[in-house]
Amino acid sequence: MRRENSEPDLSEAENGIKSEYRVRLNGILGLMTWTHVLAVYVPHIILAAMIALAIQVIHQYSIAGIQETIMGILDVLFVSLLTFSPAIRATIMVLIVGWVIVRMDNPVYLMSFATFKAPESWLCSHDDIMDIMANRGTFTDESLTFMRRILSKSGTGQQTAWPPGLTQGLVGPKSSIDTSMEKSREEAETVIFDIVEKALKSAHLRPKDIDFLVINCSLFSPTPSLCAMVINHFGMRSDCESFNLSGMGCSASLIAVSLAKCLLQTRKMPNMSFGHGGLALVVSTEIITPNLYQSNERKFLLQNTLFRCGGAAIVLSNRSLDGRRAWYKLLHTVRFQGTDKRSYECVYETEDASGERGVALSKDIVTVAGKCMEKNLTMLGPYVLPISELAKVFFSVVARMICKSLNSGLSRHEHLLKLIPNVKVYVPDFKAAVDHFCIHAGGRAVIDGIEKNMKLEPHHTEPSRMALLNYGNTSSSSIWYELEYIQYHQKINSLKKGDRILQVAFGSGFKCTSAVW
Repeated sequence: MRRENSEPDLSEAENGIKSEYRVRLNGILGLMTWTHVLAVYVPHIILAAMIALAIQVIHQYSIAGIQETIMGILDVLFVSLLTFSPAIRATIMVLIVGWVIVRMDNPVYLMSFATFKAPESWLCSHDDIMDIMANRGTFTDESLTFMRRILSKSGTGQQTAWPPGLTQGLVGPKSSIDTSMEKSREEAETVIFDIVEKALKSAHLRPKDIDFLVINCSLFSPTPSLCAMVINHFGMRSDCESFNLSGMGCSASLIAVSLAKCLLQTRKMPNMSFGHGGLALVVSTEIITPNLYQSNERKFLLQNTLFRCGGAAIVLSNRSLDGRRAWYKLLHTVRFQGTDKRSYECVYETEDASGERGVALSKDIVTVAGKCMEKNLTMLGPYVLPISELAKVFFSVVARMICKSLNSGLSRHEHLLKLIPNVKVYVPDFKAAVDHFCIHAGGRAVIDGIEKNMKLEPHHTEPSRMALLNYGNTSSSSIWYELEYIQYHQKINSLKKGDRILQVAFGSGFKCTSAVW
């Protein structure tokens, strides 16, 4: 896989040196922590134990001949355990314990994923985007200046993708742009068919192997659905259960992953491997063609400068025997949604004063996103943080409560109040539990803010910055471009077996979702 005209790391980007991405030979890794190794290999141990049990039983009764052997096996199975030798009894115990472990763990594995790489004809520079806007004839000089300023500060590069329905506006006047349903479907088919085919091929699966299909696309929800489009094109099974998620914004990919996880773990799908298990295909994308805002209210103009074409397809499995060849293992998913009015309206699709439809971004979005992320990580912390970090949080909370009580009790003694310290709640260091971070590439300011608040190192936010530079804000699929960068291209803090990866995304509603692999 190569990415032309893009920078492989931040050091080369800052020096102005352009080169190709190169894939390391050992790039594809199965990510499993040591605490989960036993659960991964238990199915194989059980199969070996079953074979050993059969050999031992046959050996024990072979002297008496075939008839006595059959009768002996029946006696063993249905009459009494007293005739078992110690070796057979030990093997049966291994089988029972292994079966219990498998049933309790019920893990979900990521077998493969693929991201969309736009053809050369889709790629646009900042000047190309501004020429398309100017050719529309609907934007004022003030609006064009504003969008150019936002573009220059956005952190997006000069080779990001817009769909053909919009890029054809480079060569003609207003009528040349095509935002029709036909062009929108064409973009969806190009992106989705490409990534689904690559993901299935990488996982060595056929379309008919898929039990569950989940597609998320926030602003384009045609009839028939995108799920029906995929099932029809690839000839999937008629009993493949499909779910189409819309209106959930940039956080929707991890919501789709969480939904697929629940479907796999709660619905028993018989398979030819060990026990029960199934396969789920998750597709995350955003269709740009029908969503160009064409008027002059500033809160709507941001969508024209940030979002680009992109998509990702992810294959998930909870089949026990897939653990050994999986790329990653899903450890935790957490979702937090704000319920107040300000959260609900900070990303809002509506019409402006002139009747033009668009997505308005509120000035409160940074504050709302910060609070939602704080709540999400508070929920996630107990699952992943080491005891040392949790203890620091606990003692800081207790100390703060004691100091507040002392402040209330000694309110009449000002000389004593000065002696009481102002204790702040300890902010845990997630770097102690997580090795790599995939932070939604919503914009340069978003990445800068999270890097500062979480006290991350530059190499932790490098995947997010490079995804933003090379692909722009691809909405819900951005975290998969970042994971791809970590897996194949990152030179500093490169991926190692056993590492943990945290994905964090934000979306309308307002939601913050996270997943640990």
